[in-house]
Amino acid sequence: MATSPHHEPSPEEPSPEQIAAELSVALGRVARRLRRTSPGLELTHSQRSALSLLDREGPMTTAALARAELVRPQSMRLTVSALETRDLVERTPDPTDGRQHVMSVTDLGRRTLEGVRADKQGWLALAIGEELDPAERRTLTDAVALLDRLVQR
Repeated sequence: MATSPHHEPSPEEPSPEQIAAELSVALGRVARRLRRTSPGLELTHSQRSALSLLDREGPMTTAALARAELVRPQSMRLTVSALETRDLVERTPDPTDGRQHVMSVTDLGRRTLEGVRADKQGWLALAIGEELDPAERRTLTDAVALLDRLVQR
């Protein structure tokens, strides 16, 4: 149920600002815990993010990757170079501009991402199964739907 801009929360009802602050902290903890599920992989957050973006969106230039990830091109060049050294991405000439190259995920890169995702989902499924009762699982399912609705705004 959406509240109007003029709705004043009751004293026992948390304000949108309180909920936002608590949710931000909780999501940050979940994200950090999920990142720790594949410690042996030794990919940095920026490397995982760039690799995932290339996998999801397809081949792109380093400059396009930098724009999409909101980082400086120099930083993205370092990230891509580290991925390339590990054979997780490959560089090919840009078919529309021979002066540039596009980066794409290799088969090893895809398998690596699949492993990372499986580790994350496995840990989360185990935690949900061990820590939450059926009613809490339904609540969490409802919360996921609400979060999806918020990010579609």
